[in-house]
Amino acid sequence: MGSISLQNVSKNFGGVTVIPDISLEIEDGQFVVFVGPSGCGKSTLLRLIAGLEDVSGGVIQIDGQDMTRTAPAQRKLSMVFQSYALYPHMSVRGNIAFPLKMEGADKETIDKAVNNAASILNLTDYLDRKPRQLSGGQRQRVAIGRAIVRQPKAFLFDEPLSNLDAALRVNMRLEISELHKKLKTTMVYVTHDQVEAMTMADKIVVLNAGNIEQYGTPLELYTKPANRFVAGFIGSPRMNFIEGDEAKKMGAHTVGVRPEHLSPSKTEGLWAGTVGVAEHLGSDTFLYVHVDDVGQITVRASGDVAFHSGETVYMTPMDGRLYKFDAQGQAI
Repeated sequence: MGSISLQNVSKNFGGVTVIPDISLEIEDGQFVVFVGPSGCGKSTLLRLIAGLEDVSGGVIQIDGQDMTRTAPAQRKLSMVFQSYALYPHMSVRGNIAFPLKMEGADKETIDKAVNNAASILNLTDYLDRKPRQLSGGQRQRVAIGRAIVRQPKAFLFDEPLSNLDAALRVNMRLEISELHKKLKTTMVYVTHDQVEAMTMADKIVVLNAGNIEQYGTPLELYTKPANRFVAGFIGSPRMNFIEGDEAKKMGAHTVGVRPEHLSPSKTEGLWAGTVGVAEHLGSDTFLYVHVDDVGQITVRASGDVAFHSGETVYMTPMDGRLYKFDAQGQAI
């Protein structure tokens, strides 16, 4: 079991409030991702759950038990950090086994746990190597293996892929998702990368200035954003926002439309503009269009769309794909 409940949790550093008041329910076995811009409080919130920071107010429950003032080691959680934090003088086997040795487990128990973790993470052939002989992705797998052997109630990941190159990030993203399916253990994952959040999560927590802007499935956040912040943060390229008279005509302070929900045409459409830059990427074409009295609009079209810089393009939003927001940024 690994349910986590936060009830009116807050955190202050001196006179600065980082997390004003958060309540959140994470169900047993869920993969929940905390996402948001730098400084939004996502890593702090993870550290509060882990017990690495003391809460200023509120209650943290794990499996229904109050763990608010409990030491990190007693919470039965395993944390994987951005830095691998491996012991360079130890082998892979020694690094993975280290938590169990510290707990005083016998050799048979340790060997069985290490071999099981290595099998899950495809590290069996590397058990006798030192960390310096491994790639970045393999080192991160060793760090995850060290967390697995403790058989935690939940895994806490703090931007674990930040130090990897783009190709490795994609591979590790898939591996962690597969790991979750195998272990069926609660995972809480922090990232600033909304693509990671959308592809990995059962549910996403979007944080902004220490507050939860929205908590829901990736599809809910994409199709029904609660406010302009969520609408602009989820989705790549980001949503187009139109204000002023054009938005007022549609009964809103701000109108939003995603680049992939605009149909480009050479003959007619709701808005007409001039293509500034056309990025032809093979599968997709991104058009950056200048529209008078509206501003720049990004269009995501199929790769074979034949628009070029300086051409006129007409754009029409797809049915039901126009979002409206009031002056406070809340969805209408």
